[in-house]
Amino acid sequence: MAFDLATLDAPFAALKAYDWGADAAPFKTIDDAVIAAHGDAALRVELEKRFAALLGAGTSRAAKEYVCRKLMMIGTAASVPALAAFLADKDNSHMARFALERISGPEAIEAIRKALGSVPVDLKIGMISSLAARGDAACVPMLAGLLAGDAKIAAAAAEALGTIHTSEALQALSAVDPLAGNGLGRAVVDARLACAEALISQGKRNDALAVYKALAATAAGKPEARSVELAATRGILACLDTLAAS
Repeated sequence: MAFDLATLDAPFAALKAYDWGADAAPFKTIDDAVIAAHGDAALRVELEKRFAALLGAGTSRAAKEYVCRKLMMIGTAASVPALAAFLADKDNSHMARFALERISGPEAIEAIRKALGSVPVDLKIGMISSLAARGDAACVPMLAGLLAGDAKIAAAAAEALGTIHTSEALQALSAVDPLAGNGLGRAVVDARLACAEALISQGKRNDALAVYKALAATAAGKPEARSVELAATRGILACLDTLAAS
């Protein structure tokens, strides 16, 4: 049976005026509609339209957060422009980003990728995290460019590259000194190890072996890099054992 859209009018009016501490009971009808929208394309379109209107001026941060949570569940490309507008807003950026991260399709991830180049520094790590979560190979050149900047952002970029673990990501990581300070070296080592593990899972053990050997060679004879040498050596031995067995 089709969802009765008239039952949404009062709950959405309440949501427009909602703030923290107010009664959220009227939103059960909206919650039910969101669930029903998974099997009702027309209802999804209607809900997205109403949610987008509430992301404009005049609604509280609490109301916007509620909307973002619902768009995590039913959002489509139609919701991307309204959500993307908040990515540079320190109060609403995180919830909007979480919603975009969960919206399938290229529009959502493209919005986050675009924001990475323009949001304030304190919001960049969040954008990097979402791009990594989506495994966005297209952002690798941007992340590579961040490896030479702010230490915290560089470390986050390195971690993301390890999560994405494409050959281009590994190439970018291999250009950074794994013994660098400020936490970057540790992040680069972990990321290169993650790339090697991904290569093993893809059956590319010779390529993984090359990654481990390069790390071991860099760390060899350096007491401060003993843990790196040990991790790389374990990887080498695991690869050699498997290759010998095959």
